[in-house]
Amino acid sequence: MKHNISITKVTESKVKNIDFNNIPLGTTFTDHMFICDYNNGVWENPRIEPMGMIPTHPAAMALHYGQAIFEGMKATVDTNGNPMLFRPSKNASRLNFSADRMGMPSFPEDLFVEGLKQLVDLERNWIPPTDGSALYLRPFMYADEAFIGMRAATHFKFIIMASPAGPFFSKPIKLWAENKYIRAASGGTGEAKAAGNYAAAIRPTELAKAKGYDQVLWLDAVEHNYIQEVGTMNIFFKINGKFITPKRDGSILDGITRMSVIDILRDKGFEVTERAITIQEIRDASIDGTLEEAFGTGTAVGIAYIQEIAMGEKTIHVSDKHPVGLEVNNTLNAIKTGKIEDKFNWMVKVENELV
Repeated sequence: MKHNISITKVTESKVKNIDFNNIPLGTTFTDHMFICDYNNGVWENPRIEPMGMIPTHPAAMALHYGQAIFEGMKATVDTNGNPMLFRPSKNASRLNFSADRMGMPSFPEDLFVEGLKQLVDLERNWIPPTDGSALYLRPFMYADEAFIGMRAATHFKFIIMASPAGPFFSKPIKLWAENKYIRAASGGTGEAKAAGNYAAAIRPTELAKAKGYDQVLWLDAVEHNYIQEVGTMNIFFKINGKFITPKRDGSILDGITRMSVIDILRDKGFEVTERAITIQEIRDASIDGTLEEAFGTGTAVGIAYIQEIAMGEKTIHVSDKHPVGLEVNNTLNAIKTGKIEDKFNWMVKVENELV
């Protein structure tokens, strides 16, 4: 189904002022944004317009009751210069999973993908050409109804904005295993991409960084023993030649990079098991020499190699080398840029969407 998306273009693009070899993280935005409004039970007026401020009433319900969700994804260019999207239908379905959990309306998944395509087509010159860089895409939805009262909102905005981004982590990272604060609990909103999840993580992450660590290793809410995620990423461990990753239990995000890495690892012949993992198990594997490597996976970072994990006064040395993580990262990037065959049929080409 072809949607009628109106487009208002800027008179002159800012892209000529961008140094793609020196992109400030998260502060540079493209010329346009996609917007759609939810009123009277329907999504209406899909449009692309110049990037700019959005009028917001002080009583907008997202500001008071937290009905706000988002997605993260990237556009790359292949060897022929065509813009490419990585598994956009997965982001569309996950956005609606989050919307359902947060009492928000679903967004038409075909309009989600089409809005992405048309926006990326319009902003194709903003996609960085260097390896490891991409155009980061941020679809999000929030309640913009002006009302003070505890109920589901009836007016929402859905927006997609874009920001060019370079490689996220350039060196192996060190983690602080948090045993006081939690990211999520079973039955909560941990498996939704709700804005409030990330707000709750800011303070403990800053404390970890003050101790000299890059990110927090999140543990379960009850025993502070079972590993959940690392920072804003899913996590994998290689022990005795096999990979393990925490199973989804209602508190762990269904990462799209996570599911893709599982497929890649299995395709390369590795056994991958999704199960409960304790921090003590990882420490024991480090002591007996069977812990071979570990890495985080996420849209922004791709693959982040983990060097060590601190457990209070104790330190788990993971690895100084990450051969499989590097191979997986190279495979992911090669698929996204068309340098190797996309045997999984993950990539969606953006071509002449505005014609």
